[in-house]
Amino acid sequence: MKTVAYYKGCLASLSAKELDTSTQALAPKVGLELVELEAVTCCGAGDIHEAEPDYYLHLNARILAYAEATGADTLMTVCNVCTLNLRQANHALRGDAALLARVNDNLVSVGAPPYSGGVEVMHFLWLISVGEGYELLKGAAHKGLKGLKIAPFYGCQILRPSKLLGFEDPDKPESLERIIAACGGEAIDYPAKIKCCGFPIIQAREDVALAELIQPIEQAKEAGADAMVTPCPLCHLSLDAWQSKLRKQTGKDFQMPVLHLSQLIGVAAGLDSSELKFKRHVVSVEPVTERLAI
Repeated sequence: MKTVAYYKGCLASLSAKELDTSTQALAPKVGLELVELEAVTCCGAGDIHEAEPDYYLHLNARILAYAEATGADTLMTVCNVCTLNLRQANHALRGDAALLARVNDNLVSVGAPPYSGGVEVMHFLWLISVGEGYELLKGAAHKGLKGLKIAPFYGCQILRPSKLLGFEDPDKPESLERIIAACGGEAIDYPAKIKCCGFPIIQAREDVALAELIQPIEQAKEAGADAMVTPCPLCHLSLDAWQSKLRKQTGKDFQMPVLHLSQLIGVAAGLDSSELKFKRHVVSVEPVTERLAI
């Protein structure tokens, strides 16, 4: 078992609790012991970084410090945005001793532990798509997906900027495809799988955001996908909840089920419905679960 500090972020704590329950239930099956961070806040998403960059840095440094205090060398995330923000802050702190010292002085002054730079930020996807985690995943997915056609949707902030993320080729990623195949599904390829879901601009420019969102859903549907899977709860929110907005705007009713990554693997691993919590989704997942029950 690999012990990791687990930072679930805001959505998995609130509107996407199904992501947290399925991740916690799945973790032991793929060799991960989760030490949940409880005395931490939001990473600030993209908003605080733009408005108050120094505050954003301290916010994320505090999360990194509490992760390091667990004794783990890895901070595991389940959100693309959290992954980028924490890796960006980590990169800045590790590369500037004076900055790290100033931030630590402030952390200690408010009762937080100091940070030495000893934690690596890794998304759950990265930990289970290669190496020992991947081998354990193949064994855990014993029930399989029975050939279901699954469209992977990476989103943007787990791939770019590649200098900060760097896990795989941002133009030709394959981690989700590997996981889908290991679970017995068929990965559907389509161009928009690496595009933005539109979430960052939905409040300011809903028309532009929906124009972004319709591309992956429409392409996945046309390619014959039975469902989509994403490693990001913000992308999940867009893809799942905003299909109703697309229906009102375009008249197209896609009814495309969207699964969190841990839910998809959880289905293949035989997790209980109480852990998967599909009833929390806006678009019904029943067409997928009914096919698997046959």
